Amino acid sequence: MISSIFYAMKIFPYLNFDGQAEQAILFYQSILGGELEGGIQYFSEIPGMDIAEVDQQRVMHVSLRINDQVKIMASDTLTDMGKPLTIGNQNYLSIDADSKQSGEEIFKKLSAGGTVEMEFQKTFWGAYFGSFQDKFGVSWMINYDLKPGEA
Repeated sequence: MISSIFYAMKIFPYLNFDGQAEQAILFYQSILGGELEGGIQYFSEIPGMDIAEVDQQRVMHVSLRINDQVKIMASDTLTDMGKPLTIGNQNYLSIDADSKQSGEEIFKKLSAGGTVEMEFQKTFWGAYFGSFQDKFGVSWMINYDLKPGEA
């Protein structure tokens, strides 16, 4: 039985590239249509983080919303921080939780026995977010966008 806490969640592909995220997402947009949500964000825009010059113009995050049910998200890997692209880490399943509570619960249950990359926590972009590789080697991202007035 599916818990009602998970009923409204959506799952989207999250793709990693080796410096081609912007080119790829614009290519996908030219074919599939849609709008870029929030523009293209680069690693150089992260506040308080020292990013090597070689990685500053790499894409930290981009989201192509094709319709209400479909979006493709992407980023580039950071070469200077020991996170090169290798076959197997270029894809994530990204869950867009419908509440902070459901995001925490999904994160806790799916990451059990796996390797956490980033704990589920409040971020500078106005969301709670966490990422991990589950016990089967599948990479996941859990995100909950804060609503106005939420902390």
